[in-house]
Amino acid sequence: MTDMTGRRVLAVVTNRGIEQDELLVPVAHLRDAGATVDVAAVSDDEIRTLVGDEDPGETTHPTTTLAAADASAYDLLLVPGGTLNADALRLESDAVELARAFAGAGKPIAAICHGPWLLVEADLVEGKTLTSYPSLATDIRNAGAAAWVDEPVKVCPTEGYTLITSRTPDDLDEFLGAIDDTLSQVSA
Repeated sequence: MTDMTGRRVLAVVTNRGIEQDELLVPVAHLRDAGATVDVAAVSDDEIRTLVGDEDPGETTHPTTTLAAADASAYDLLLVPGGTLNADALRLESDAVELARAFAGAGKPIAAICHGPWLLVEADLVEGKTLTSYPSLATDIRNAGAAAWVDEPVKVCPTEGYTLITSRTPDDLDEFLGAIDDTLSQVSA
């Protein structure tokens, strides 16, 4: 396991509809490796996850809110999916501005499943090659992406920031490996 001591990660979500494993597995993985991980939600209320976009999952609590989060304090932005979460998150101006701030500062962004919808909303996919849940492919292409690929994980270091994308919870091992590789190159 890569030592992530000193690394700081911000996960951005709404308070309901997040695909359970796309939030909880990366958060646990990164914390176990020594990283500090904050979960920013719309409000301080509990976060209710789903399994397969329909069955109730575990609940967790945010450590901050989207409005209070400061992109300059973190090394990587994590954008979990879940159809309901991702669809609502892209309408949250604080989440859109956080994504723009990370990209503008050249900091990596990792988005899985429906998470890239936030990046489409923030105008951050132009010129990028990425993957996602297949139903987003047309949205991503229409937003100016260089290409959408059907691969477990895609790392694209072009256009000023590194973008790590993945398709579904089935690809979490590859997604986490790419996050580890990227964060290991960030100065602690």
